[in-house]
Parts: sequence; C-alpha cells; structure tokens
Amino acid sequence: MCVFFLTVSAATTSAQPVHEPARGTIERKAILNTIRPLMEARLGAPVEFVVFWMRSGGDWAFAGLDPQRPGGGRINLQNTVYAGQGDYMDGLHTYALLRYQYDRWNIIDFVVGPTDVFWQGDPLYSQIPAGLTPH
Repeated sequence: MCVFFLTVSAATTSAQPVHEPARGTIERKAILNTIRPLMEARLGAPVEFVVFWMRSGGDWAFAGLDPQRPGGGRINLQNTVYAGQGDYMDGLHTYALLRYQYDRWNIIDFVVGPTDVFWQGDPLYSQIPAGLTPH
C-alpha cells in the first residue's frame, strides 16, 4: 500500500502544471536561494534578484533573473569574474534550470549574459515540461 501511495504521489508531482511561483512563497524563496550562492561567487556578495521569468512544474524550475545589490544597486561588471567580457554578454541577465532532487533544488544548467536563446535545440531542455522556458 505504501508503494502505491508513493507511486501516485510521484506521478502527481511530475504531472503538476507549469506555474509561476508567487512572491513570498517558500517555493520561490527556495529557488532563488539555490541560485544566490552561485551568483555571489561570480559577482560578489550580497546579491538580490529582479525576477523577469520564473516557472515551475513537477520537479523542474526555470528562472530568468537580473542580479543587483540590495535595494536596487547596480553591479559593476568590472568588479566581477566577468570583467573584460562585457562586449560578449547581454549584461548580467541570468537564466537557471533547476531540478528538485534529493530533498532540495539543484542547479542543472545556468548562463549569465547570453546573446541568444541558448536552450533551444539543447537536448537537455527536451526533458522539461512545456511552458517552463520563455517562447
């Protein structure tokens, strides 16, 4: 009987529709807090995010973020690991693909400052729910 409920629970989780985690929810905070250490290692601490895209569905999430200093302060690219790369980047626009595994969100893929729609044509992204990434 336990196996039945675990199977039904897992099927229900993976079949959940794609949604935007609302501001202030535990899910949204957990996703952002998973991305934050990665970004602080590259941009310096502290970092907060302006979210321009976030969707979650099943055990996947995809976020589009603009990192900034607390209170809206601009991050100077020259004071980051990206110094000297500004001509090859679209600012600090950041995208991250996450998967909920092992009782936590984990970053599966990310990119900072892409100049194209990097997820299109990547076989990894064929595994995720429809609607998770922008069109």
